[in-house]
Amino acid sequence: MPIEAFSPASLRRVLVIKLRHHGDVLLATPVLSMLKRVAPQCEVDALAYADTAPMLEGHPALAQLHLIDRNWKRQGFWTQAAAEWKLISELRARHYDLVVHLSVHTRGAWLVRLLRPRWSVAPRFRAGFWANSFTHLYPAQSDPLRHTVETNLDSLRALGLEPTAADKIVTMVPGARAEARIAGLLAGHGLPSGGFIHVHPASRWAFKCWPAQRVAALCDALAAKGWPIVLSSAPDANEKALIAEVRAARDKIAASSAPTIDLSGQLSLKELAALTAQAKLFVGVDSAPMHIAAAMGTPVVAIFGPSGDLEWGPWGEAGKNLHRVVASTTHPCRPCGMAGCNDSKVSACLTTLPVAQVLAACEALLAIPPAPCPRQGVTEVRRVAAPDTDGPALGRPGGGAV
Repeated sequence: MPIEAFSPASLRRVLVIKLRHHGDVLLATPVLSMLKRVAPQCEVDALAYADTAPMLEGHPALAQLHLIDRNWKRQGFWTQAAAEWKLISELRARHYDLVVHLSVHTRGAWLVRLLRPRWSVAPRFRAGFWANSFTHLYPAQSDPLRHTVETNLDSLRALGLEPTAADKIVTMVPGARAEARIAGLLAGHGLPSGGFIHVHPASRWAFKCWPAQRVAALCDALAAKGWPIVLSSAPDANEKALIAEVRAARDKIAASSAPTIDLSGQLSLKELAALTAQAKLFVGVDSAPMHIAAAMGTPVVAIFGPSGDLEWGPWGEAGKNLHRVVASTTHPCRPCGMAGCNDSKVSACLTTLPVAQVLAACEALLAIPPAPCPRQGVTEVRRVAAPDTDGPALGRPGGGAV
């Protein structure tokens, strides 16, 4: 049968599906915003994993958020079956006109067949069952030469809709409770808004992390310039251990007059967003907290190793908060997309990345006057290049590749 011509004016309810990790879900928020702009009469729902809900909760375009708990499968067959049936029943009751599936998760194809929307769109993945499940397909789930925000918006381009610059803003809402807790923490430590640097060096993937000794050397250099440092990480034991290693390395030298506050493992994702929104600068690796910082409009120094910065770099407002991607210029193999060199879990392009290179990026952003509020928004990412050697002024005993 011929496909009915797509009409935004005919939309009553839309479901956007993003079953991926936290950063992926956050970078899908422009799709919600654009759908609400082109069809203001429409209710825009989303389906995501329960642990990623904070990335979407409170989004101004969102009507309902439906969740899949990854723990269902661990609770036994009948419990999982009941939860799945309840979810499908709730989704069917919404009578969606359009389903936008933003990954190649097979569940999306099954849901489209069960929900029977007038239109549906997903990445071009494979022929047969997948391709026949959707009315429209867009080129790919990801593209190493295009940012993920643009790739997500390709789903709506496939429907004949062209995004504006305003549509491309990544949005995260911390909420009043998170903002109040962070205000209390900052006040308790005597830190004013814009008066500290937020350093989040951890990731669930260790091969994306910069060595603790070099993180410590960077913190030393920034503290020597009078900048208080706020450290954070997830509650994960490995991430907290990295922060402890950073603290231990810093404790080996004379204390700086600028304080260091360790909040590792103490913040929710909403509180992390509220914290980084108050920072003068965020420094971190390719991770969800880096994307959160960029979404909050905070200038970002993003340290990249094997992952692709063109696809996953910080996304912000062009010409205002100029983010910096720092990556090796002496490893032509990057970005390789591997879990460390030859999947060894150790990335030479990160273990040799010099402190001086990251510090130069920090100094460049610290020299930029504060941006007007609200600090949100399409990215200008600049790479900072330098030889992969540490200058003597920033070297420390035991430093170097670890």
